[in-house]
Amino acid sequence: MKTNKKNLLLLFLIVFLLTGCTKTLKDSDNKVVINEVTGQNLTENILCKPTDEEAIRLYKENKVDIDSLPYCECKEKKITKDVVVVLEDGSETVESREFDCESFNITSGGYEGLWTSIFVKPLAFVILFFGRITKNYALGLIITSLIIRIIAYPITRKTAMQSEYMKKAQPEISKIEKKYANKDNNDRDAMMQKSQEMMMVYKKYNMSPISGCLLSFLQLPLFIAFLEAINRVPAIFEEKFLVWHLGTTPSIGIGHGNYWYIIIILLVAATTFFSFRATMKDQASITSETASQSKMMMNMFTIMIIVMSVFMTTALDIYWMTTNLFTIIQNIIVRKKVN
Repeated sequence: MKTNKKNLLLLFLIVFLLTGCTKTLKDSDNKVVINEVTGQNLTENILCKPTDEEAIRLYKENKVDIDSLPYCECKEKKITKDVVVVLEDGSETVESREFDCESFNITSGGYEGLWTSIFVKPLAFVILFFGRITKNYALGLIITSLIIRIIAYPITRKTAMQSEYMKKAQPEISKIEKKYANKDNNDRDAMMQKSQEMMMVYKKYNMSPISGCLLSFLQLPLFIAFLEAINRVPAIFEEKFLVWHLGTTPSIGIGHGNYWYIIIILLVAATTFFSFRATMKDQASITSETASQSKMMMNMFTIMIIVMSVFMTTALDIYWMTTNLFTIIQNIIVRKKVN
């Protein structure tokens, strides 16, 4: 009961924190504004200035005050702006003046709620920081993803180790399953005895039945935070990585005749499959019933992610591939260490 309360509290906090902050830009007819060049739905509440001419035109056309936003990256220390000056006779004139270039930082735009201020802005700032160092925001995205996974490694490693412990406990758990296979599920005494014997095995191998859910709880907020940061920072979704545009979805890229986007889909499919197989297969080895259910779940999730990858921006696909590769390598390391 205590564990269930903790899980409910954790779920409540996640729902509370993940109140969406991204606003899709819509025109006067309430239609989503799309950059026809990249195929991306534009975000209204971007965090810094766009540099793409088509994006700038669409933002100004739909009355978004992008001039008040900081630059994603200051390439010059001084910038020139046209300002309206009121003369002594009351008339107005436009003059060009120099100002210090203001680049995006964590406090830009002030406080925008718990989720944006604590998660999205710092994440966007870090991606931009490494993007400036590497001269490519896709690399900044990859480096940031890896750093976060390395920081979370002590937690995710413990989850991965549970799978290995489960494999060691399999013979004993299978023996208990066979022992109570012919018992009536309505026999409360027998089921309670079975539960107690199972818990003894879990305790013996230092396993937690719910530990496998921990990684999923961690993945969800991180995934949404990266989605928010990518959608709200023009420097990221305007960037190109090799032959792919980070703000373009594979469906749009392929539709425009760039079949290199098929490689993105295949990479997402491969890394997702091997990542899920590495985590689910071991956990499912306890009984044939669980193995069958786990295999079905793995196939279902893999297909779902592949379909999603077609319609997610390339930047988000790259993030997903990076985390999958990290998970695969992590499981290999843990498996060697435990065995």
